Amino acid sequence: MKKDLVALGLATLSLLGVSDSFAQKGKPLYTFPIGVESYTYRASFPKNVIATLDTIKALGITDMEGGAPKGYTEAEFKKLCDERGIKISATGGGYEQLAKDPTDAINKAKALGASYIMCAWIPHERGHFNLDNAKKAVEDFNRIGKTMKDNGITFCYHNHGYEFHPYEDGTLYDYIVKNTNPDYVSFEMDILWAQHGGADPVALLKKYGSRYKLMHLKDLKKGIKGDLTGGTPPENDVVLGQGQVNIPEILRLAKKAGVKHYYIEDESNKEYEQMPKSIAYLKSLKE
Repeated sequence: MKKDLVALGLATLSLLGVSDSFAQKGKPLYTFPIGVESYTYRASFPKNVIATLDTIKALGITDMEGGAPKGYTEAEFKKLCDERGIKISATGGGYEQLAKDPTDAINKAKALGASYIMCAWIPHERGHFNLDNAKKAVEDFNRIGKTMKDNGITFCYHNHGYEFHPYEDGTLYDYIVKNTNPDYVSFEMDILWAQHGGADPVALLKKYGSRYKLMHLKDLKKGIKGDLTGGTPPENDVVLGQGQVNIPEILRLAKKAGVKHYYIEDESNKEYEQMPKSIAYLKSLKE
């Protein structure tokens, strides 16, 4: 990875981050390890896994959601992360494979040292997520989640925005939460995708707080009106605190709800520029 970009990132942290005198002005709001969703570095991992992990370490990130990159076993990747003080607390799995047989995902999660497996997509016709899709997901998630719990893993569904289609007096997302067994199915809130889908992350946390175990921290560009497609151009993913998502209130409620792991996910194409600024923003927040 480019050393000048790492240096720039660290310099930005120094400039925008928390100096000793500034830190004394209030109690930090964000008190958890700095985490990252590995998709943030999707362009870098295929080029140089070691350099990418060194970049992540240099930013002070110690928690990660992700899986072994191509060419590495889970054990090999875990060793590289362990050597840099990075814990892989969660990993992901594809819906179809999990529904068919979650055993492989469970074994990979254990090899990575992860306690959570998240699923980030329910198959459906783009822009037309419907009740049948939701019912099928509920059935599959309850079954998948039970198998995972029996094997010491927590299953989480990660929203992508399309689930907020209106249904009865709420949305299809409400249907999924209410009809999945809390003993087997938990949730990872992606705050950008909730906002983009027309939901209010703050209201969701007030309504379903204890169901959330994980969170993706990201911000949606101001002025962008979302939709129910589950997609938006990368330029709409901005530095934390510069968009329209109410991150301070979300963090306050998430802490009360018991969310344990927070992963910055930068889906822009400017992750080397934006990640240090997002980290500095988190560190600057005060209760």
